[in-house]
Amino acid sequence: MAFRPAPVDTGIVFVRDRIEIKASFENVSETVFSTNLERNGVKVRTVEHLVAALVGLGITNVFIDVDGPEIPILDGSAMPWVSLLIKAGLSDQTKPQAVVRILKPVVYGEGSAYVMALPGRGYRVSCRLNFNHPAIREEHMELSIEPDAFVRDIAGARTFGFLKDVDALREKGLAMGGSMDNAIVIGDDRVLNEGGLRYKDEFVRHKILDIIGDMGLLACPIEGRLVANESGHRLHIGFLKHLATHQDSWEVGVTPFVEKPIFQAFGQEVAA
Repeated sequence: MAFRPAPVDTGIVFVRDRIEIKASFENVSETVFSTNLERNGVKVRTVEHLVAALVGLGITNVFIDVDGPEIPILDGSAMPWVSLLIKAGLSDQTKPQAVVRILKPVVYGEGSAYVMALPGRGYRVSCRLNFNHPAIREEHMELSIEPDAFVRDIAGARTFGFLKDVDALREKGLAMGGSMDNAIVIGDDRVLNEGGLRYKDEFVRHKILDIIGDMGLLACPIEGRLVANESGHRLHIGFLKHLATHQDSWEVGVTPFVEKPIFQAFGQEVAA
């Protein structure tokens, strides 16, 4: 992979086999265990952690060259990407950042699972999960999505899965490279990773990471409060499509609430 600076208003764009695939919910082709993009028959899989790293750092314009069908999982979190991007350096492109400002509540759900957007200053995410499992009880977290908090509280949270599901996933060609080096593996009653968890509530933190990555497939960052309950990739993308059809619930504007400059592109090209 290689990251290249992009002009203002480019957005996040993956480039594979000379095909540009914008990180947009309109290009999502599949949401089974990950968020996958496709354009003109060319696919880029598992984009959510990388997009979350970009959104969390306030990066809105970048070209990402990839030479394979899937973004590397690395350690299962966004932290390796965050470290690389910060090392590369960021630059303020000076143009005020457009945002999708939520004007009134929008809800999309299936049973007890839902995503709701509410008006609010800045960008906040609230998430609740409950797997009714000895290792994953009910967890809830809410925080403002800004670079310092993202790096400190969210970026290091790893993806997770249940050992009982591994065989079924691999029969479908999924999780082929999955291991305890790049995921939290959960057994019948406990976390099996030798080092345990990075945070006592790492599961809900990773869910927030996924939410940030999937919501990053809007054309502009969100200004408002997102509330998610027992949600996943399919529900997140369904919410974005639902939001797009309810244009009376939002407007595109320029945020007056940012206290720090929003970094929109890299200061230099960097390879991963």
